[in-house]
Amino acid sequence: MSSPLRILGIETSCDETAAAVVLRDAEGHGEILGDVVLSQLEEHSVYGGVVPEIAARAHVEALDTLVEEALLRAGVTLADIDAIAATSGPGLIGGLLVGLMTGKAIARASGKPLYAVNHLEGHALTARLTDGLAFPYLMLLVSGGHTQLILVKDVGAYERWGTTIDDALGEAFDKTAKLLGLPYPGGPAVEHAAKSGNPDRFSFPRPLVGEARLDFSFSGLKTAVRQAAQSIQPVTEQDIADICASFQKAISRTLKDRIGRGLARFKGEFAATVDNPALVVAGGVAANQTLRATLQELCDKSGFRFVAPPLQLCTDNAAMIAWAGAERMAAGLPADALDVSPRSRWPLDADAKTLIGFGKRGAKA
Repeated sequence: MSSPLRILGIETSCDETAAAVVLRDAEGHGEILGDVVLSQLEEHSVYGGVVPEIAARAHVEALDTLVEEALLRAGVTLADIDAIAATSGPGLIGGLLVGLMTGKAIARASGKPLYAVNHLEGHALTARLTDGLAFPYLMLLVSGGHTQLILVKDVGAYERWGTTIDDALGEAFDKTAKLLGLPYPGGPAVEHAAKSGNPDRFSFPRPLVGEARLDFSFSGLKTAVRQAAQSIQPVTEQDIADICASFQKAISRTLKDRIGRGLARFKGEFAATVDNPALVVAGGVAANQTLRATLQELCDKSGFRFVAPPLQLCTDNAAMIAWAGAERMAAGLPADALDVSPRSRWPLDADAKTLIGFGKRGAKA
């Protein structure tokens, strides 16, 4: 594209309601002009997890106001916007309906094109917004619903190298926290408790370590944590801290092996064409400082640049959705028709073989 693009983004895939305006200039550099995120943590914490109906209703109540606030913070009006980008999947179908329908209404009323964005593509392209990263690069996506190692080849071009064969890493954190009586969300609670714990007290399994395949598994680790907790009932605060620290250590060692093999494969395939290889970590679990330190150390040893977006761009946000829309528009990819439907399941690599089956809503992973 020879001209700058200003994109309004909308994100409602789970329990954050968000709107943002992002600028992509003619050289491909990005800037967040206005970004608003409203967390629903208080609404869901009493239930120990996200309640889809409550989430959808909260999106309905807040989204219009957040869109107005994002435009105000950006110092623009709808007339200055070049396109609307709204998350269309994967996620909770009720929330997706709210955001996508709002995006459709704004697009129709303003005469602007609509881009129905894959939430995972938003994560995949965030490093280009924050760090100007060039293609190709490797991405570790770690969230409540996904744990995948993905080759990011270009806008709209992704190759899945590894995925979980059971639980996602974020799910393992949340269930471990719930088991130990820690508050929701589980990831930050486990990380906080681990700081005062002994990581060597419990020897937890490190699933798939040593195998050539690049997939992940966390179900067995989660079971081992439950068995350890049950064996020392009643658990003390120090017991909980030690379990959390040992749990994080097992995960760190697992990722070091899994990702290390992925970095070696990337070097083998792109040594002749990529001078400065990069590993990007994205998704909510990417906010964990212990895991970041593990990946930073691994990249330093392997000759890779480690790129971790700012913490506020690791969790769900609309800036990444707006940026993904800008990238798609700049690449000349077509806008979506206003009859596009949301998708609760939407693999980033549609050609990858699913490892944990299909359901009525599509491939699980």
